[in-house]
Amino acid sequence: MRIITWNVNGIRAIAQKSFAADLDLLAPDVLCLQETKAQTDQFAEVVEKIPALEGYHWLHDAAEKKGYSGTAILSRTPALSSCLGLGVPKLDGEGRMVTWEFENFYLVSVYTPNSSAELKRLPFRQAWDVAFRSYLRDLASRKPVICCGDLNVAHQPIDLARPAANYNKTPGYTQIEIDGMGSLLESVPLADGWRVRNPDRVGYSWWSFRGGAREQNVGWRLDYFLISPEWLPRIESLEIRAEIGGSDHCPVVLDLQS
Repeated sequence: MRIITWNVNGIRAIAQKSFAADLDLLAPDVLCLQETKAQTDQFAEVVEKIPALEGYHWLHDAAEKKGYSGTAILSRTPALSSCLGLGVPKLDGEGRMVTWEFENFYLVSVYTPNSSAELKRLPFRQAWDVAFRSYLRDLASRKPVICCGDLNVAHQPIDLARPAANYNKTPGYTQIEIDGMGSLLESVPLADGWRVRNPDRVGYSWWSFRGGAREQNVGWRLDYFLISPEWLPRIESLEIRAEIGGSDHCPVVLDLQS
């Protein structure tokens, strides 16, 4: 099974680029998307025009605010069950999470809130982290979990190009957010699949549009596959496909043994 996670930074925008051709190349069995920036009818309209996604089952979580956030899972295999959000009304209006139950595991596509300029949304982010941790812990008590998406945090200094300049100043690299990620991994528990396989390797999945950041590879690793530890031996490959454009994020591709 090939599972891909990709923050597309607008499904309608990326569809005007090489998205369809990239999906032909990547050939996902399951595609997890974040930041679709679309209402569900708009999302459906785009999906219906992409030949590589013909026949896929899907579920989309749209934000109440139009053109904002949004997550989805598209799968060749139908879900045994599925749901949107955390089940916490004050946190569930932004279209940030889809859960899809397969026979042997739960899959979660998530777009974690950004703490925003001057860390104005850090309290909201902290509340999300607590509820999200509890939600995943409950799933993991029933069957293994694969959680993927844009978690909006660089967990270790190796996960961003300029850690010293950004520490406790920039959203996504404050100690509060770093500790939140650590608590998630430890308490569910989950493993950061790419980092487990690449303990000393530099790899980024997001680059600013400013200042030629992507060309210079001044980036951050914000997009993850967090996997129940007992499923780590099932990983055949887990790659960050930095060469694929269309968004400020690139896809991350997980191949699992059946």
